[in-house]
Amino acid sequence: MDKTTGTWVTMGEAAALHVRRCRFEVLSGPDEGRVEELAAEVIRIGRKGADIVLNDRSVSGVHAEITLNERGYRLRDLESSNGTFAGGLRVRDVDIPPRTTITVGHTQIRFVPLEDTVALPLWSASEYAGMVGTSWAMRRMFELIERIAPTDTTVLITGETGTGKELVAEALHKSSRRSRGPFVVLDCGAIPHHLIEDQLFGHERGAFTGATASRAGVFERGHGGTLFLDEIGELPPDAQSKLLRAVETRVVRRIGGSDSIKCDVRLVAATNRDLAVETNRGGFRSDLYYRVAVARIEVPPLRDRLEDLELLAEHFAGELTLGKGRSLPDDFLGRARRHAWPGNVRELRNAVQQALTVPSLLAIGDGQPNSLWSIDTTVPFKMAKQRFVDEFDRRFMMSLLEAHSWNISAAARVTGVDRMSIYKLLERLGIERSPGSPGEASDMDDSEDGD
Repeated sequence: MDKTTGTWVTMGEAAALHVRRCRFEVLSGPDEGRVEELAAEVIRIGRKGADIVLNDRSVSGVHAEITLNERGYRLRDLESSNGTFAGGLRVRDVDIPPRTTITVGHTQIRFVPLEDTVALPLWSASEYAGMVGTSWAMRRMFELIERIAPTDTTVLITGETGTGKELVAEALHKSSRRSRGPFVVLDCGAIPHHLIEDQLFGHERGAFTGATASRAGVFERGHGGTLFLDEIGELPPDAQSKLLRAVETRVVRRIGGSDSIKCDVRLVAATNRDLAVETNRGGFRSDLYYRVAVARIEVPPLRDRLEDLELLAEHFAGELTLGKGRSLPDDFLGRARRHAWPGNVRELRNAVQQALTVPSLLAIGDGQPNSLWSIDTTVPFKMAKQRFVDEFDRRFMMSLLEAHSWNISAAARVTGVDRMSIYKLLERLGIERSPGSPGEASDMDDSEDGD
């Protein structure tokens, strides 16, 4: 491989991602004369918490990054205070050739890819802790989880919405020495700001109006196990400062309490934001970012691993049909490969569920709604919309109930809709089971489900 290639993959028994070693020569600035060599898929440059740490006060905490890939090298400014320059031109996100001179703050660095490479192993199987994927990106991620999980290192999981960050957090817990302890989840983006501190640290009885009993926070409940803070980038500034202290000391104090409570937890956080950028914007505390991002795992978007589509679709179909072997429509995969998947794996799962229940209404990969979605423009908007929604509800429920032999509890479990809502929907739509159809004893079936 020539030096314009940053990474490449070799398969076979010793499958590996090969990453080129790169030399960074500091040409000017406080660190002039320094030379560092690194081999990593992403190399960050900054004043603190970076791979290349500079003693230049005009450089932002995490100032810029270079990503190595099969096409070459990409330089990206992380919204630094003073900007990033390549060859004398200010850049935001650009491909750069070997021996480019990069300027950050008052420091100039020559970027020199070398002949030498490092082989990073890939996981040998296509499954890990309930996640599936044959692509090298997923197998590399599985290998990283396996290596990081046995430690107590704090981990930051990044990735777009719907990529499966919580599954990665669960895998880290299941593969750790804490697997017998609790796995406690707090979705920071779903909690009102005034309740965040209570959720994190708990409260004592009488601490505030309505606090009729003492309550433990997630740090206490996670003692001996793993605490997963999902969407940590959504935390308000005051909560970030209080969280920082807890992360540093693993000691908390309940609201209204005076006792310091030690909490032996392994912290895993996730976000769909770029927290390095947020720190430079002032939206996220830099010291908290450095504490949280000791190890980083990037979950790839689905569009970057389309070779996993078939395996994922089969996996979801098996889950949704409880292994009954129902198959997807013949054209599902073809249409799926033409789709952009902005919602990632979560969107794919929803598409598989729709294809198994109401395949005639599936519209992925077409670029336009399915022709069966007929719209009557001669009636008022609200009326047309209601007819549209009712038709979907009717087709969906009929296909769903037929697929589960009219067992309401089974249908409720698959869709995540409670049984009473299904009953009300059937009554509103006037749907009744025809005499003699399968599932005549569905009410009895429901009672046996233990709901």
